[in-house]
Amino acid sequence: MSETKQLGKRERTLFVWMLLLTSFSFSISQSAMTTIYPVMANHFSVPISMVQWLTTGFMLVMTVTMPLSPWLLNRVPFKWFLAGIQAMFLLGTFIAINATGFGWVIFGRVLEGAAVGFLFPSYQSVIMLITPEENRGANMGMVGLVMGAALATGPIVSGIISQWFNWQGVFIFFELVIGLLFLVNLFVGQNVIVKKDMHLDVPSLIGLFGFAMVLFGIQSLGHTTKLIGMIVMMMVGLVLSVYFVHRQGNLSQPMLDFKVFKQVGFTLGLLLTGASYIALIVMTVLMPLYYQNVLHTSKLVSGLLMVPPAAAMAVMNRRSGKLLDQKGLKVVMRIGAASIFIGYAGLALTFGLHNAVLAVIFATFGEVGNAFMMLPATTYANNQLPDNLITHGSAMISTARQFAGVIGVLVATTIVSGLGNGLHSAYVVFALVMAVMIVTVWRITAIYHGENSL
Repeated sequence: MSETKQLGKRERTLFVWMLLLTSFSFSISQSAMTTIYPVMANHFSVPISMVQWLTTGFMLVMTVTMPLSPWLLNRVPFKWFLAGIQAMFLLGTFIAINATGFGWVIFGRVLEGAAVGFLFPSYQSVIMLITPEENRGANMGMVGLVMGAALATGPIVSGIISQWFNWQGVFIFFELVIGLLFLVNLFVGQNVIVKKDMHLDVPSLIGLFGFAMVLFGIQSLGHTTKLIGMIVMMMVGLVLSVYFVHRQGNLSQPMLDFKVFKQVGFTLGLLLTGASYIALIVMTVLMPLYYQNVLHTSKLVSGLLMVPPAAAMAVMNRRSGKLLDQKGLKVVMRIGAASIFIGYAGLALTFGLHNAVLAVIFATFGEVGNAFMMLPATTYANNQLPDNLITHGSAMISTARQFAGVIGVLVATTIVSGLGNGLHSAYVVFALVMAVMIVTVWRITAIYHGENSL
């Protein structure tokens, strides 16, 4: 997949905005469910631990479908690939709306998760490929802005809808929005990638499930009474994952091309974006706990206090992308790492003051730092690859983020529940981790600055 269709400026603008709006809507659906957990639990008479599968199942399916996106991008014209993804999401949402039992809601969410898993690496790859390299930072900054805005908007949208309507109203909202974008795609969608025949390797497809098994096992540690069985499942998943990686190296047309790791710059970018994602996801887990359990705010106030940091991150994503184009990775990475460290250190030091304003300020430092790390590192990583490997690189990065996020949440929740004064301990531990990260970023960028003009 080394060729892409050249688009006029107007065509490219309409196409990119349609992609961004689809991604924005998908991202909101990913984060919107937590607000209606209690309502769903009451409606279907199931425990919250089961309702959480609305998110857990969603993420597990994403892990399997993300690595499949390069194969599909090579096989299916992109306009119809996107239409198929949107149709899958619409079907899953329709099933959830009309569910007569909780199992059907889970099934609908699984279809939604599969669609999101196909889309996230794909749309980033396409935007990278149709954008001149010197402008990629700015365009990927828009991707970051969309992701950050969705993070701020998701809980608010579901909260407002569920305040006035029942839980189906949240799903109906997404059905209407994605349905409209499906129609828009029929008019402005573009087949921007030249097709290439690729064989679907069934053993590789089976091996992919190993990643989901490992991810599920990590998520379930500490929450299961069948620890031995969970460990066995994780070991089987690990074996399948190793088999998948080994097999890709022996295929002439791998489902996921691990040759991307021969580019040291790509590996560096992947590690930096993974570390940044851990910092972000842990912040979004810890802050509501601080607001509700320490400051004793309501869930509504807690949600509103989460908006300024997420909004600031969304705005700064655009700025960081332009700065990446102008100054290179070294500057944006150092700004990002320093800001994240200030955020966590500030939260640890001011924990006992019980001051919501200070908490919001330092949380904003943390999330703005993410804007200067995650997407710029992703852009830099993919810029190291030839065009025919960009889709594989995007899929690798998206999958790595899922694992990084799960590990970060596992560590954070273990500290919160397992140590005395757990929430404060979590801020202290992650402040120390971010101190190590800032030293590492400074050192790595200093080394590579001399070799590769970071």
